[in-house]
Amino acid sequence: MGLMGYYLIAGIMFIVGLIVSNRLKSKFKEYSEIGLRNGMSGKEIAEKMLSDNGIYDVRVLSTPGKLSDHYNPADKTVNLSPDVYAGRSISAAAVAAHECGHAVQHATAYHMLTFRSAIVPLVNISSQLSQWIILAGLGLMFGSANPTILLLGIILFAITTLFTLVTLPVEYDASNRALKWLEGTQMTTPAEHDKAADALKWAARTYVVAAISSVATLLYYILLFMNSRDRS
Repeated sequence: MGLMGYYLIAGIMFIVGLIVSNRLKSKFKEYSEIGLRNGMSGKEIAEKMLSDNGIYDVRVLSTPGKLSDHYNPADKTVNLSPDVYAGRSISAAAVAAHECGHAVQHATAYHMLTFRSAIVPLVNISSQLSQWIILAGLGLMFGSANPTILLLGIILFAITTLFTLVTLPVEYDASNRALKWLEGTQMTTPAEHDKAADALKWAARTYVVAAISSVATLLYYILLFMNSRDRS
């Protein structure tokens, strides 16, 4: 089987990921051109959502890049890209509220976010080592396959796969919190709310593609391990 199966899986998921990513960018571009009725900027939306949830120790900052928005639990900052930070569009409102959804998760000790944060050190190690150990286990580095080394690499890769799976409920929950707040506080009109939900739906699908890709790759590695063990 070699690595041809891996390249096939990687190729298919790359194409799917590219399609979803392009669709996401298209949606955000479309909705970034539609002004929010209340005229609030992403920064103002974020600060109000934090305040409404009783969170006063989180700063809202502008960060370089495009679609680089994220919440940093280490220093309690909501980091918004320039288009979102200063933007007064549906896209800006949706993204700003979503990132604040993560801040609310952190403040309320949402269990899936807590678990994901706990495994980050392991993920950092596994993401750096797993591929090299798998290659060594397959005999592609030293010329001799070793099922035990391959199994170690698979276990490490499984940790990164677990991270992608745990990320799904974290991201969907943040979007649900954002949309519920936007609707409940009438930050968006019904029409604006539907567009905000559509934008966040496509953002979430990028994580779905990443999770499916990781699971498919993990299953392929397990199949390789079973075959190598049968031959040994």
